[in-house]
Amino acid sequence: MATRRRANRLLAAILIPLTLLTILGMALLWPSGSSDDVEVGNPYSVAGGTGFSTGTVESMSVAPCLYPSANAPEGQQCTVVSLTPDSGDDGTIAVEVPPEVGREVDLSAGDRIRYLDLGARVDDPAARYSFVDFVRTVPMALLAAVYALVVIVVARWRGFRALLGLFGAYLVVANFILPGLVEGKPPLLLGLVGSSLIMIAVLYFAHGFSARTSTALLGTIFGLVITSLVAAWATGAANLTGLNDEADYTLSYAADSISLSGILLCGLIISGLGVLNDVTITQSSAVWEMHELAPESSARRLFAGAMRVGRDHIASTVYTIVFAYAGAALPLLILLSLQDRPFLETISSGELAEEIVRTLVGSIGLVLAIPVTTGIAVLVVKAVGSQAGSRAGSAAPSPTPSMTDAAGDATSEPHEAQAAGVTGRSDASTTVSVSPFESSIVTAPGVVRSAGLLDASEAPPADDEPLTRRERRLREDSGDSES
Repeated sequence: MATRRRANRLLAAILIPLTLLTILGMALLWPSGSSDDVEVGNPYSVAGGTGFSTGTVESMSVAPCLYPSANAPEGQQCTVVSLTPDSGDDGTIAVEVPPEVGREVDLSAGDRIRYLDLGARVDDPAARYSFVDFVRTVPMALLAAVYALVVIVVARWRGFRALLGLFGAYLVVANFILPGLVEGKPPLLLGLVGSSLIMIAVLYFAHGFSARTSTALLGTIFGLVITSLVAAWATGAANLTGLNDEADYTLSYAADSISLSGILLCGLIISGLGVLNDVTITQSSAVWEMHELAPESSARRLFAGAMRVGRDHIASTVYTIVFAYAGAALPLLILLSLQDRPFLETISSGELAEEIVRTLVGSIGLVLAIPVTTGIAVLVVKAVGSQAGSRAGSAAPSPTPSMTDAAGDATSEPHEAQAAGVTGRSDASTTVSVSPFESSIVTAPGVVRSAGLLDASEAPPADDEPLTRRERRLREDSGDSES
């Protein structure tokens, strides 16, 4: 009990100052509101009398393009949709769909389109309306609803709390990190403080206040610190500018306070947050579950077993990060593959180097967080016990009782962790090996029989309980070998 109290006090002594330091950092870095004065002009609304509208497609036709694609053959055909505006008294209008869009999407009646109404700014009525994008509100809302339903059905109350935590993370990013970057706050501190705050809130809200969750949080914060330090070094050493597409240049012109390299640095910290949280909470839970099934396993054995899980997790997570980027960047990868450039020059180009650095930085923090989280979890669970460390977990099974002799007198010799499992001793000649991952049940007064794993050749039968054929055969084999 004293050890448990000391362990809980140690966790509190570490996490409470870290939480207060995070809150203090957030207060010092909180945006002043000057980012509200920074505006990026809408390229479609610079001319007066223009505006966006939406409408529903009624029918389609084909006509020569008003605005052919670059290098397109003469007489290129475009799809012209007849749609009914959602507002206004224009009746049915005609909107030309760019050939690139029409080639990729099969338009049909009922599709909803967003278009630009140029009004009186153009003389040709056929060019008054310009296609902008599709309205995707309904399918995206349905997909989000299905996702939320699946999470809640499978994970139940914990899944619901995780979704609420995700919304809280969005609030931190939208109201703290993004305005802070626009105002030129230190990106390293913004990323570290914001990510730490998200993890503190999300982990405790989704998993509850427990030693298990606190252990995962310590491992996560360690991984965040490592990721932040490596990211700060990598962006400077690789001279990453963050200027790789039109959106980056637009941001650089919006305000002198915006640092593209700082935005990149902050993005490197945030990008690995979800996967880092995944591995730390998994490692902490693995240690607790293993200890609950084998409470007498030594700390060394517990750490080794949990690290086997961790190594598998490392391998699969590295694949996950790389494949996630490859899937999102397929157009860029195809474009680079079609260019006649040396391989090393290609992978060190700005647009590809940023993503490679992002993957490597996140992976380094993730991999190092696994053994640290596992080690902390082992120390904590051995001190507080699996039942005390789990808020909502089932009661941990008691240590395997000792075997008794034929007269039913119980012995109290301590159990020792053996290479093949946890061993209980009843006397000098009786040794029963039980797997550390199987609990034992009492089947008769004074006699413990493992759940299918007790060595029948050495375990005495319960009072008035006949030997099974397997037990009888093993006893006979044991007698033959002794003779």
